[in-house]
Amino acid sequence: MAESMEDENREGLEYQSVQTLKGVGQVVAEKLKRLEIYNIQDVLFHLPMRYEDRTSVTALGSLRLGQQVLVEGVIDHSEVKFMGRGRRSLLCYLSDNTGAIVLRFFHFNKAQQNNLSNGVRLRCFGETRRGTNRLEMVHPEYQVIQQQDAGIEQSLTPVYPKTEGVHQTLLKKLSDQVLNTINQGRLIDWLPEQVKQKYQFPDLATALSSVHRPHKDEDVSALNECRSKAQQRLLFEELLAHQLSLLQSRLDIKQTTAEKLSIDAVGHQGFIAQLAFKLTSAQQKVIAEIFADLEKPHPMLRLVQGDVGSGKTVVAAAAARVAVDSGFQFALMAPTEILAEQHHSNFKQWFGEDRCLLLTGKDKGRKRAEKREQISTGRCGIIIGTHALFQDDIEFKKLVLLVVDEQHRFGVHQRLALREKGKKFGVVPHQLIMTATPIPRSLAMTAYADLDYSVIDQLPAGRKPVTTVVVSTSRRDEVIQRIKKACEHGEQAYWVCTLVEESEFLQCQAAEVAAEQLAAELRNVSVGLVHGRMKAEEKQSVIRRFKENEIDLLVATTVIEVGVDVPNASLMVIENAERLGLAQLHQLRGRVGRGGKQSACVLMYQSPLSGPGKQRLGILRETNDGFKVAEKDLELRGPGEVLGTRQTGLMQMRIADIVRDEKWFPEVKKTAIYITRHHPEAVKPIIRRWLGKADRFVNV
Repeated sequence: MAESMEDENREGLEYQSVQTLKGVGQVVAEKLKRLEIYNIQDVLFHLPMRYEDRTSVTALGSLRLGQQVLVEGVIDHSEVKFMGRGRRSLLCYLSDNTGAIVLRFFHFNKAQQNNLSNGVRLRCFGETRRGTNRLEMVHPEYQVIQQQDAGIEQSLTPVYPKTEGVHQTLLKKLSDQVLNTINQGRLIDWLPEQVKQKYQFPDLATALSSVHRPHKDEDVSALNECRSKAQQRLLFEELLAHQLSLLQSRLDIKQTTAEKLSIDAVGHQGFIAQLAFKLTSAQQKVIAEIFADLEKPHPMLRLVQGDVGSGKTVVAAAAARVAVDSGFQFALMAPTEILAEQHHSNFKQWFGEDRCLLLTGKDKGRKRAEKREQISTGRCGIIIGTHALFQDDIEFKKLVLLVVDEQHRFGVHQRLALREKGKKFGVVPHQLIMTATPIPRSLAMTAYADLDYSVIDQLPAGRKPVTTVVVSTSRRDEVIQRIKKACEHGEQAYWVCTLVEESEFLQCQAAEVAAEQLAAELRNVSVGLVHGRMKAEEKQSVIRRFKENEIDLLVATTVIEVGVDVPNASLMVIENAERLGLAQLHQLRGRVGRGGKQSACVLMYQSPLSGPGKQRLGILRETNDGFKVAEKDLELRGPGEVLGTRQTGLMQMRIADIVRDEKWFPEVKKTAIYITRHHPEAVKPIIRRWLGKADRFVNV
């Protein structure tokens, strides 16, 4: 508490409530909260997302299509045009001595119509579009000019992220007030002088003033791409804040105590010997890295990445054996029941049914109570489950190792709740995070800098790359014939129905219709159906029958994306593939090619295919490499979507861009270590300035 008070005293001005600013009462303050603006510092760091040039008036006669410009002229004529069905528009014909343009308003009132009358001089800003006979501006920003030589903006106009009820004019007025304050030297710059000199960065007040109010001679396109020195200074500091928060988290957790586990080499070799397959050298290397972590007296924090089918589960099982053979508990949390059941099935095979327990949301009443008792008394050492594991009534006796599969699918609070359960008996559990969603290097360096990092970059021997083809739905009959031929040769296939109008009900309905149609068209083929609205037992029964080759063709929604492992399945058809993102398509494709047979994935699309859709499907046709797919996915969708961390606030960058600014990451990492060692007093203020309270989640 004393430390936070000291922060307040040193940076008191910045942390004053936004209500100390002119024009901000209780109502406006509530609206500003939606933009996470609570105090003066938040106004300062609510940075423009782009800029507009309103520093010079463009002659109407020199306008070109698609320009965003400031123009000035006199209204020659105004009229209301009716367009049928009760719709109307107000047209104002504006001219200067070089040419003319039409201003079009679809939404207007009587007072506005009266103000925009003949002879009125207007200054307007907007985008030029093609009109019926001449260029138009639709709903331009405008002001009535009383005199011809009225003053004009001397700096470029910032465009801020906004929300309902908070317009650009208000944000500009607030930033004007705050900029006047910091220009009086009342802002602490926590970035060390050595760092500023090394990269030739301006001081903080200069950088903020320049970014909020760039000089009119600045290049707008360069500013919109964040190429100015002031912008580079701020994006560097933002990336630095993220890096510092993760380093701080790592230091904090490494100072806590975990159970130091002994590795029994003979027991490990025995476990490996009973497997029905040989471990790859990549799996062996990752297991060795995990074992080295488990032998330390502080918690393991390790991310294991491995492409679809690379064998992450057995790596987790090798770690689980160390925990349970030492008399402790191991928990694995999976995002779906199907994946949890798949893991449970594998662990039973390796450790025996009596040592493994599965807990999911479908466990109710007496059955759930029995499982709770087995977990709380420590009678069961291997606990596998879904989100049900972190419910309040579930207590572990001695949890020492926690594995979270597909971590980004869980809400951050859920992961934190499960980690806290391990602290019940005085130690923090070792944490292993597994993902089959390859994370590009740039994202891993930024979002997972607090974790040690292992990659299983080898597929099991005998696996062949999946052949991916892209076809239009007009060739559906050919695709069905291909399924028929594959099933006649004893192979199995998937038919995946994708999302229909964002509705799970309609998606399931579409799958049911598709299953009926395919069963009618493929009379000698056994067709099964799986979707999200089926009861868990029913769903599991169908998947079991598919695994045991009683079903030839499994029609499913994207519920099979993870957790269904059928080596005999060699053909996958994804209907309306253009509706899905790259990562999801890659995950689905990973359901085939898990045996020794040559497998194929057919991406079926509805014509016409959009540009982005064509790009996505083309990438999948070109490569099976999950990391290349992930890099492209990051470019197309951005880090928040790829990681699924939107709820944490961690990847909500204000000015930095993970893809664009990747070149800065090595320098940011070095600077973070330098500041932590030589300027520790700057760490918390920099983190707080850029992340606010978001950094409290980084150690999950």
